[in-house]
Amino acid sequence: MKARTLASVAVAAWVVLVTAACGPEKSTEDADPKPSQPTASTPAASTPPPKPSITPSATPTGDQPAPRTTEAAIERYEEFLHAVGREDIDTVCEVAGPAAKQAEDQGFGPCTATFQITFQMISPTQKKALQTATVDPGRVVELAPGKVEMPTESVKSSATFSEDELGSSTLEYLKNNWYITD
Repeated sequence: MKARTLASVAVAAWVVLVTAACGPEKSTEDADPKPSQPTASTPAASTPPPKPSITPSATPTGDQPAPRTTEAAIERYEEFLHAVGREDIDTVCEVAGPAAKQAEDQGFGPCTATFQITFQMISPTQKKALQTATVDPGRVVELAPGKVEMPTESVKSSATFSEDELGSSTLEYLKNNWYITD
């Protein structure tokens, strides 16, 4: 295999693995209440308060779906890039869930395990650059309604990424939000 092909496969596997374990669907494990979790009537004495997070407008809040626009897809992909830079496995796996599920079905491990490996493949300089990366809307391609491609060259950051290192990503509008599917 050519080095470029191998690198592309590694990046694709990373995206698929990351997203496989953490998709938009709830697992049956998440659906059942866990007795160790405090309920509304049982105060959580030792549970730390949840960390505040910045919620971009592309992320639905409450019952509100994310907009089905290219701009919202860009915001969602930027959220993913920033999460990769921070090594925020939960966000990475949530956004890339459908692609990671495909990778897991093909024999790769769960998203959380595969992206941890991917994080090790990204240099500290590139991670820092991803934390503030943006997407050039002029380079984004709308493939169909509810489906957009983010080419590698659409990512703007202080570090340079080749197609082999980052690769293009396809986002689709599923279950009221944008997810990486390829």
